[in-house]
Amino acid sequence: MKTFPLSKARLGKVIEKYPTPFYLYDEFGIRENVKRIRKAFSCLPAYKEHFAVKALPNPSILRILADEGCGADCASLTELLLADMAGISGEDVMFSSNETPAEEYRKAVDLGAVVNLDDFSHIEFLERACGKIPEIVSCRYNPGPLKTGNAIIGRPEEAKYGFTRPQIIEGFARLREKGAKRFALHTMVASNELNVDYHIETARMLFALAVEIKERIGVHLEFVNLGGGVGIPYKPEDRAVDYETLAHGVRKAYDELAVPAGLGVRTEWGRTVTGPFGWLVARALHRKSIYREYIGLDACMADLMRPGLYGAYHHITVAGKEDAPLTELYDVVGGLCENNDKFAIQRKLPKIDVGEDGDIVIVHDAGAHGRAMGFNYNGKLRCGELLLKPDGSVVQIRRAETAADYFATLTVNQSLAR
Repeated sequence: MKTFPLSKARLGKVIEKYPTPFYLYDEFGIRENVKRIRKAFSCLPAYKEHFAVKALPNPSILRILADEGCGADCASLTELLLADMAGISGEDVMFSSNETPAEEYRKAVDLGAVVNLDDFSHIEFLERACGKIPEIVSCRYNPGPLKTGNAIIGRPEEAKYGFTRPQIIEGFARLREKGAKRFALHTMVASNELNVDYHIETARMLFALAVEIKERIGVHLEFVNLGGGVGIPYKPEDRAVDYETLAHGVRKAYDELAVPAGLGVRTEWGRTVTGPFGWLVARALHRKSIYREYIGLDACMADLMRPGLYGAYHHITVAGKEDAPLTELYDVVGGLCENNDKFAIQRKLPKIDVGEDGDIVIVHDAGAHGRAMGFNYNGKLRCGELLLKPDGSVVQIRRAETAADYFATLTVNQSLAR
């Protein structure tokens, strides 16, 4: 069963202060989850988790994760600044970008982050941008048809990311010639994958490649980053990844392949860390009865685009009606002028009351790639974010956008303004 940490009465009090829609995150749940991950993976040498900032780019959350020993995985200048704002610095930051502007490479190097190059040609680009190659450099490997992908990230041979195998061998040799002293290897070949064996085989692939690089060109890799991609059980019937099983499988592969290479092991999980501990809270405003029954929320795809973009499943419950019979069949939709603005299609739910005092609808597992992927199409204003503290209090960590925010970047002709 999917649960929500606040009772209907307590949620009502929160809504009096912070009107819907909003995101709510559970600090205690996030902290306990990170502790479980770090405990399971402590069997691996020099293990470090670099939280994928793109999943939940809020410095209040990043500070919590830093407090629990996490670093940051950044993909843009803004994400670098967010990590720095949260007190995550130096080599606790990995900068894994693609099609990267020169100023972003310069900022990453200035902050002491580990630059993770996405393409062979970026070696020369990085050198020109920074005047020299940094002491430590990582490279992203794309195994092509040697590894299957999945529906979200696609097949590796069709993905825009990473070096081929021949390129990565030559790339490390070139980096050493240009002055790099320390090296790392990275890959990211799937997204939201629940199959533990898939991730163990990914680790095995990287460990074998690290050994090959050392044997062929004498470049010793300091660590491998297994990437992210570990999924969460969005559907109630899905089975969550067992951290201990995964960690022990990776350790077995390490013992078989990587011990002579002396590798450290890192990850860059995002969804797995915060996903189950965030919810989109919205009010049911309208019911439309045509060829189907529709429930219209005050949230829309601009707040949570995964269902509309990927057809992704997010479980939905109704506050106070968690045990009510599922007697209705609804499409749950938002107010965007796009027909794919749907949170659920033909979903069995209890009878939902609508209006200004309508039922409160909870969209589960929205703690990653939710508010972060929001946008302003139709002039929709993105909702705010709240944090449920371990003492039971609720604080605002990002206010909702206003029309003034939307207009702030516009240069308006004064005659039009009148």
